[in-house]
Amino acid sequence: MRQYRFPRTGSIDDLTLAETETPVPGRGQALVRLRAASLNYRDLMVATNRYGRGAPRPDLVPLSDGAGEVVAVGPDVTRVKVGDRVAGIFMQSWIGGEIDAADQASALGGAAHGVLAEHRVFDQDGLVHLPDHLSFEEGAALPCAGVTAWNALYGGQHPLQPGETVLVLGTGGVSILALQFAHAAGARVIATSSSDAKLEQAKALGAADLINYRSHPEWEKEVLRLTGGRGVDHVIEVGGAGTVPKSIAATRIGGQVQLIGVLTAGSPFEPTPLIGRSVTLRGLYVGSRQMFEAMNRHIAQAGIRPVIDRVFPFEQAKDAYRHLEAAGHVGKIVIAIG
Repeated sequence: MRQYRFPRTGSIDDLTLAETETPVPGRGQALVRLRAASLNYRDLMVATNRYGRGAPRPDLVPLSDGAGEVVAVGPDVTRVKVGDRVAGIFMQSWIGGEIDAADQASALGGAAHGVLAEHRVFDQDGLVHLPDHLSFEEGAALPCAGVTAWNALYGGQHPLQPGETVLVLGTGGVSILALQFAHAAGARVIATSSSDAKLEQAKALGAADLINYRSHPEWEKEVLRLTGGRGVDHVIEVGGAGTVPKSIAATRIGGQVQLIGVLTAGSPFEPTPLIGRSVTLRGLYVGSRQMFEAMNRHIAQAGIRPVIDRVFPFEQAKDAYRHLEAAGHVGKIVIAIG
């Protein structure tokens, strides 16, 4: 079988395609013929040696998000069978409950080998079934970005309620899936971007209000204007240090800022506004298998389809990385494996 590896990290050009033996599933394991994989900003950080969660596994097979079909199972496998359409969970050992260090050490495409390969063996507990209406490309959009968006909206102390207002920053995979989930749940969504064309795509997906942050550099004030001075109930905060102060200012008293990303640089923020507005700043790192399964039920019931920006052939994996690096996409970038 063919698989990609990073013999070293530091550049996209280090990505190397190689031939290797197809693995055989052992007890409790399933062999999956991977059909598609999607990229996350984390994957670009790993490739360019900027990932802040420790050094990746040596000779890493990259990418965390893959979908395919089960082609063989080992003894004592009961959760899946040959022919099932499945996706791997981001952290292979995080089934439910609170995350721990052992779960983090099972993260695909970083601490553990990932899915940019034609076949991969998974423990049966590290797989979920795909909603029937999704393609493999759409299913591959879910393990990191989808579950992160779901956790942000429903995993906190105050899960999203119909009629609440959600602010999504940008039009990357997490933000677009959060927009789709929130809109389907009856929430009002405010979307930001530097591109009017991207904002029109967000509007077509259900965003009620649009803010171009180049036209409105003090976009938090525009959020407050749109909400009658109250602020939003939830912020999907993918920017990091450079945008957190504005996100806090745009949040209602007692609201929640879900801290996910590190896309923008900035100084440590002054905590007084956070305290004064009684805002909860919640950091999160993807989610568990139980969250993935709950999200899939919502996706199936609502008929949601993840937005795919572009699909690259397996042989053009480096081009997929470069497309991600260019940051012109809306939704997910996918590599078709075959």
